[in-house]
Amino acid sequence: MPDGEIYNSADSQATSEKAIFITKKIIRSEQAPAPVGPYNQAITATGTMIFVAGQIAIDPRINDIVYPDDVAKQTEQVMKNIEAILAAAGATFNNVVKTSVFLLDMNDFAAMNAVYAKYFDEKTAPAPATVQVSRLPKDVLVEIECTAVI
Repeated sequence: MPDGEIYNSADSQATSEKAIFITKKIIRSEQAPAPVGPYNQAITATGTMIFVAGQIAIDPRINDIVYPDDVAKQTEQVMKNIEAILAAAGATFNNVVKTSVFLLDMNDFAAMNAVYAKYFDEKTAPAPATVQVSRLPKDVLVEIECTAVI
């Protein structure tokens, strides 16, 4: 802060509460490729946005990486971590509108996607992006981040 002032978030936040209603609309175009999995081409949403940081396969009970050689089991742990964070924010997987999946090896896509698909209804699934990366934190096989709206 200028002049050595210390930022205090309590001074800048309103304390009033109000009801927030989410509007989530699935966008589909016949002029674009149809989804070939548990996702939609696009989603519009209104409400309070939740940005969940990239989650990796750390089991919070032991605070360590689990299943170092199994992308499906790592994905399951990642989804459990995301579910816990969403719940803490008052959301569920139904509120997720966008995901980004980072894979160490794109050959693991089918195994990851089989687990990922269990968490989303195909009709209302989020808009995803999946990319292969050269390395992930703690040398895990998968990392997933998401955006939800409540």
